[in-house]
Amino acid sequence: MALSVPNSGNATILRATSQLSAFPRLTSPSPADQTNFQFSTTTTTTRRNSSSTNSIVAQFSFFPAFLNKGKNDKALKVKEELLQSISPLDRGAAATPEDQQRVDEIARKLEAVNPTREPLKSDLLNGKWELIYTTSQSILQTQRPKFLRSVTNYQAINLDTLRAQNLESWPFFNQVTADLTPLNARKVSVKFDTFKIAGLIPVKAPGRARGELEITYLDEDLRVSRGDKGNLFILKMVDPSYRVPV
Repeated sequence: MALSVPNSGNATILRATSQLSAFPRLTSPSPADQTNFQFSTTTTTTRRNSSSTNSIVAQFSFFPAFLNKGKNDKALKVKEELLQSISPLDRGAAATPEDQQRVDEIARKLEAVNPTREPLKSDLLNGKWELIYTTSQSILQTQRPKFLRSVTNYQAINLDTLRAQNLESWPFFNQVTADLTPLNARKVSVKFDTFKIAGLIPVKAPGRARGELEITYLDEDLRVSRGDKGNLFILKMVDPSYRVPV
């Protein structure tokens, strides 16, 4: 992927920036123009799967907190089941269709006991979230060599300004910011405005860079969202004080 400023119009811009577009797929005239919010990595061996399982539980300092903070025993059990099911799947890159179906079923059980019925009115949504699982293949970038995939991806949301931001880590550090428009108490439309290649070079987003995102589960530590193209996104909170550039 090119990291220099594109010189051949919006098509080149989208090609240079497609790996960080956003959680919902962008609406566009044709499938070739559609882009997703993005995220990545893969697990290849049983040994590495086991290591990944231990690592994901260790990294998620919020995992024990799930068992202490919850107000509903059923929700606590479902959250634990969901985390255990995704821990060996390398954020979805190693998931089989059967794995995806199982995770979706558990996610739907968790959504049914969502403690935050109007997430767009809740301060719990504010801050910086890290993606820990998705079904979006363009986000996972599994068609690329692993060294060309973003190691970690984030999404930040601030409700007071109705702004969102997606950020990639190594190796590209790309970013994109967006305006949010509430459609109801759970869903927003997303209009991207500025890409930053390598986090430094600003490029105006094309007008068709839009999408929708529905927040289907929200608590202090975990967020489940679904995009307008049917993809599932599971995120953990990493910085509730983070502010998105206006």
